[in-house]
Amino acid sequence: MISNIYKGEYRLLLIFPLILIVASLYLLPTLKMGVDFRGGTLITLQVTNQPDAAAVQNDLMAAGFDANVKLYESELGRKMEIEVSQTEQMYEADALKAEFNTQLEKVAQLEAEANQNASKEEEYEAERDKLDEMADRMFELSGSNTEAELYPNLNGLKTAFNEAYMRMSDLQMGQVMEVVDQSVQYTSKSAVTVSPALSKHFIEQAFNVVLYSAILSTILVFFFFRTLVPSLAVLTGAASDVIIALGAMCYFGIPLTLPSFAALLMLVGFSLDTDVLLTTRVVKRRGDPRENAWDAMKTGMTMSFSAMVAFLVLFGVSMITHITVYYEISAVALAGLVGDVFATWGLNAVMVLWWKEHETKRVSR
Repeated sequence: MISNIYKGEYRLLLIFPLILIVASLYLLPTLKMGVDFRGGTLITLQVTNQPDAAAVQNDLMAAGFDANVKLYESELGRKMEIEVSQTEQMYEADALKAEFNTQLEKVAQLEAEANQNASKEEEYEAERDKLDEMADRMFELSGSNTEAELYPNLNGLKTAFNEAYMRMSDLQMGQVMEVVDQSVQYTSKSAVTVSPALSKHFIEQAFNVVLYSAILSTILVFFFFRTLVPSLAVLTGAASDVIIALGAMCYFGIPLTLPSFAALLMLVGFSLDTDVLLTTRVVKRRGDPRENAWDAMKTGMTMSFSAMVAFLVLFGVSMITHITVYYEISAVALAGLVGDVFATWGLNAVMVLWWKEHETKRVSR
């Protein structure tokens, strides 16, 4: 039977979780952003030959595309996934599109006012010139053989502008497939594109979710314990889980996507469960704090191992089916759950026990 690890110099348990946290923070700048958060195109091909994924990736890189290529076997046959980041021209076009739409509304309003009041004519002409410059730049980027002055009607200009924007996206896809077609034979193709504007929206929403979750968690934890150190220990444990999981993502090359982000949020909830369990047992239960911590650990480890088994099954399924969403969720969850074992029963437990024993000595004096 395993003896109580909190007997003796339990503060040594801090060493390993701190090493994991420091290593994860060191790796954090290398975190890869998936298509969801940086924009780009994911192309999936049903392949009939045996192409060299590394060679295809090198060919795309040589053609000026930041690409990642994976080849795998599925129940439906051999598949290839090609993830291509947005080019600088597409980033410019996306920003130009947002500016154009804003300016278009302004010009339309001024046009209506100028038709009723001649004094607005000069302002309308100035703003229309700005709109035409934006359109001409989009036509230039897309290679369109036209000019904004050929479209005196705003609706016609808007249609031509949008067609030029779509032509740019099609042009990029065509250039990518021109490289791929040289060595890959396939029977079907599907593509999903996330624009830079949409990826920016995802990032903003993700930041808001993290911010609101942190604020609400802080309020609830402090309200429940009403003591500084135990409350900080709970929040530190949750933050450590996420940091360790992010470090694992960096080390194993798992990108930050919507599925992996969802797994990180799930880890916060799981971490709060185990941290609150530990802190409640130590702070509010009578008896030896070290024995209480050990009892809490036995309960918490049962919870952790049950969750690990579930995600191990999902991870196995992802290896068989090559479903990327399953892989990202299960891999991130497993890394975070392993990190939670060390963060909760090492870092968090040491903080709470030290505070409890210090408080007990202070009261007994």
